[in-house]
Order: sequence, then structure tokens, then C-alpha cells
Amino acid sequence: MNLQKIQDEALHLPKEERAQLIQRLVLSLESPSKDELRSDWLLEARRRAEELDSGSVQAVSGEDVLRKARALIK
Repeated sequence: MNLQKIQDEALHLPKEERAQLIQRLVLSLESPSKDELRSDWLLEARRRAEELDSGSVQAVSGEDVLRKARALIK
């Protein structure tokens, strides 16, 4: 199926379905690739490790985080 055929068929969809298609297409353009995500998370992990190593932040246990989060949603 070529692009012109896809466009023609998409234009015959009901308005709500066209809106859903538009949303999916736009999101597909905005979504980072797996490599970009991997690179971003690696940079973030390094930044956080440097903060911990320098002492500019202190680690908080997962248990404490969950306890505080549960208290906030009660």
C-alpha cells in the first residue's frame, strides 16, 4: 500500500478515528529511540552516582520512599 492510498483511506475514517490516528502518528515522531533512552538513562545514572559520591545528596532507602509515598496518597 502506498502513501497516497493510506492518506485516501485515512481521510474517509470517522472524525474520532482520524484524531486517534493523528495522535498515534505524532507520538511515534516524538518518542525517543531505544538507543536514545538507553543513553539518557546512562547519563542520568552517572549524574546520580556522582552526586552520591560527592556527598551533595544522600541516599534514601526504597522502604522510606514507599512509606512517604503511601502517606501522601492516604
